[in-house]
Amino acid sequence: MLDHLYRQVIMDHYRQKRNFEELKGDHIRKVHYKNPTCGDIMTLFLHLEQDLVQHAAFIGEGCSISMASASMMTELITNKTLTEITALRKAMEELIQNGTITEEVDLGDSWSLQGVHNLKARHNCALMTWQALDKLLSDEEDYHFS
Repeated sequence: MLDHLYRQVIMDHYRQKRNFEELKGDHIRKVHYKNPTCGDIMTLFLHLEQDLVQHAAFIGEGCSISMASASMMTELITNKTLTEITALRKAMEELIQNGTITEEVDLGDSWSLQGVHNLKARHNCALMTWQALDKLLSDEEDYHFS
């Protein structure tokens, strides 16, 4: 029953992607990213002011898991500081790679991706948008995921 609900949440984000738009302006950072294992592509946009993500958005094409994960992540990191995002990223990696839920971190709808843990070939799909975020932020001064 819970597995069915999780699939519904994933498909909802896939069919009605949140923040599926191109952002433009002075404070916009963007990165193009391609999943080397399957060819899914995306461009991630951040409206970043100092260490606060004012708005996150993306465009791209890919499987239901990668596009749903991107939709979920953009909702999750909007209005969050880079420090808060670091905790979210670590919790997301734990969820996908180890199937472990970090109780003190609220991953929002991203919890629905927990079943991907059992599908090793799909780990990169679920983490693709987070890897793009890491790439984008690695260029930001004084910021690195640890």
